[in-house]
Amino acid sequence: WEIRRRRAFSLVSFAAAVVLFAVLVAMGAPQVMRALVLFPIWGGFFSWLQARRRFCAGYAVAGRSNFADGHEGLAPVTDPAAHNADMRAVARMTRDSLLLSILPTVALVLLPF
Repeated sequence: WEIRRRRAFSLVSFAAAVVLFAVLVAMGAPQVMRALVLFPIWGGFFSWLQARRRFCAGYAVAGRSNFADGHEGLAPVTDPAAHNADMRAVARMTRDSLLLSILPTVALVLLPF
């Protein structure tokens, strides 16, 4: 359930980026404004990475873990070392999703229309 939800959110985010790009082009917005597509693309990659890595950044930040389908398996993370490792994983995921987002964003900004 959690994985499906994250995959679905990534698809919605990528679709939002396409719609935002189309609206900006239709409005005749300056090319630099197209850089706004970075945010939905970044969100899409972040959610996709969570699904792929089977890791929830929200649970990690909240100091929770869940190894069941749904919310039945929620448990607090009491070990500070484990929580720190989770926070490092969130930082890596944030970095990785941003890096994945840069190329499509630059490509959309540079398109000649």
